[in-house]
Amino acid sequence: MRLETFSGSLGPQLASLCLASVAALACQSQSSGGVSSEGTGTSAQPAQASAPAGKAAEEHEDFDPKTFGRPTVVDNAYIPMKPGTRYTYEGTTIEDDGTAVPHRVVINVTDLTKVIGGVSSVVTWDLDYSDNELVEAELAFFAQDNDGNVWRMGEYPEEYEDAKLLAAPTWIHGIEEAVAGIEMRAKPEVGSPSYSQGWGPGVKFTDRGQVDQVGQKTCVPAKCYEDVVVIAEVSGAEKDAQQLKHFARDVGNIRVGWRGTGEKTKETLELTKVEQLNAAALAEVRAEALKLEKSAYSTSKNVYAKTSPLEPAPSAQGE
Repeated sequence: MRLETFSGSLGPQLASLCLASVAALACQSQSSGGVSSEGTGTSAQPAQASAPAGKAAEEHEDFDPKTFGRPTVVDNAYIPMKPGTRYTYEGTTIEDDGTAVPHRVVINVTDLTKVIGGVSSVVTWDLDYSDNELVEAELAFFAQDNDGNVWRMGEYPEEYEDAKLLAAPTWIHGIEEAVAGIEMRAKPEVGSPSYSQGWGPGVKFTDRGQVDQVGQKTCVPAKCYEDVVVIAEVSGAEKDAQQLKHFARDVGNIRVGWRGTGEKTKETLELTKVEQLNAAALAEVRAEALKLEKSAYSTSKNVYAKTSPLEPAPSAQGE
């Protein structure tokens, strides 16, 4: 999940999960870029953005809809998506004058799906707050292939200032040359090649990920976790700037840190709460996601308006 949120490329607002400078916990040790973790795991060399290849086909993953048998059953160990799960992250970003601004991201796994490129996808409704003001709301779409890889199928983010809509840099697989990307490998291994996390040339979405560390131990306000995988994310638009996202087995994204002299916002977030919503709360989430989609159809006429409506998730999901 893109803690951006979670969303867009790796900019001031997380977009997708897009996590926080919280007081260091006793079981943490400091490493570069404000990231804290410890363990006997394996590390890779810092991930680098792929050089432009001149052809879009060489920049994105090969996507085959025939390899998705049960795409809405997202049970990848490092990014499970059970309908009704809510993740809350808190942290800070750094403004140009050096001021640390409180940052909070809330990711809700809805009980809705959307067919994209012939593949039914899980829908998340994500909220991004800066200094307690909502600066972004997003619908993001994910599907799991038969091998257990989780794909990001696209996203519709609305960016706000003073409660007014500023922009909605949307990309959806199959529209305006956009191609789905890998959100999490089925078996993340250090030394494996980097991978596209989505290719959205219309909005300059070019994020790539690479397994940076495995077998780590990391503590966040929610809990201490072992067997943590760290993914380094880069964007072609931002040189020498990386987000380091920590994923705990059976939980998902638990921390976002940073590395690199080119990183401007130095965003950090940590998981503070994981909860399973009751029926009433889930219904509220569903209503808000549908409300955002209504806005998407009128705002993104060249991209989102070309997609089919959100649908209820199959009742037999997970069986």
